Amino acid sequence: METVSLNRSFSGTQGVYRHASSTTGTDMVFSVYVPPHEPGARLPVVWYLSGLTCTHANVTEKGEYRRACAELGLIFIAPDTSPRGEGVADDADGAYDFGLGAGFYVDATQPPFADNYRMWSYVTEELPALLEAQFPADMDRQSIMGHSMGGHGALTIGLSLPDRFKAASAFAPIVAPSHVPWGQKALAGYLGADQAAWRRHDTVALIQDGARIGALLVDQGEADPFLAEQLRPQLLAEACRDAKIDLTLRMQPGYDHSYYFISTFMEDHLRWHAARL
Repeated sequence: METVSLNRSFSGTQGVYRHASSTTGTDMVFSVYVPPHEPGARLPVVWYLSGLTCTHANVTEKGEYRRACAELGLIFIAPDTSPRGEGVADDADGAYDFGLGAGFYVDATQPPFADNYRMWSYVTEELPALLEAQFPADMDRQSIMGHSMGGHGALTIGLSLPDRFKAASAFAPIVAPSHVPWGQKALAGYLGADQAAWRRHDTVALIQDGARIGALLVDQGEADPFLAEQLRPQLLAEACRDAKIDLTLRMQPGYDHSYYFISTFMEDHLRWHAARL
């Protein structure tokens, strides 16, 4: 593991790291904030999964999470959103919503993407093992959150691994990718045409199929330009109501899809996670 950068912040350390991933077959970059702590302490972990076009850098530079993490004693980890590098397949037309920067947190089964696009295994297996080995992380206290495509990833991973993740939350998540253009393009491209294979990567479908989690927190901007076509939080509200899952869905007037929105409510989410960790 190579240290790309290391900066002091709120008496903790913000690091960016690179390593050769056996899962994706590429170098992968991620960021970790470690708050101030006593020597030998093991700290709870909050995972943050980013959205379309993003790298680890978007939330690291604009998420405004470090003050709260320092106060609450939370490690904050932000992976990349896809494999990258020479020979890694991309969208044939160079579109932003598929290929590089758009891994959708699945393990692709379709060529040529199956060679490198294994973001589900990277985020749930390889990177947690690296985090446990290299950082003062208490892996018995983990939670997960994300934005947009990363909100989709956070909710599906949280629902699929409820014994590992104590809580899951999201900003403007894609809650039903099987039913919206972003998700339909990605799931078909990575997993093929059989929609039965899509269900384990669709939050609403997972809940309908019996997946459960204690509580969910979702913030959604009412001025988000993707709200009606791509995000459709009402589908999550209906699924949680039918499944009796405690969902707090906060529609935020005037807020859009950007990090101005995310950073405004980041502290609320971190405090919600800390209470459960």
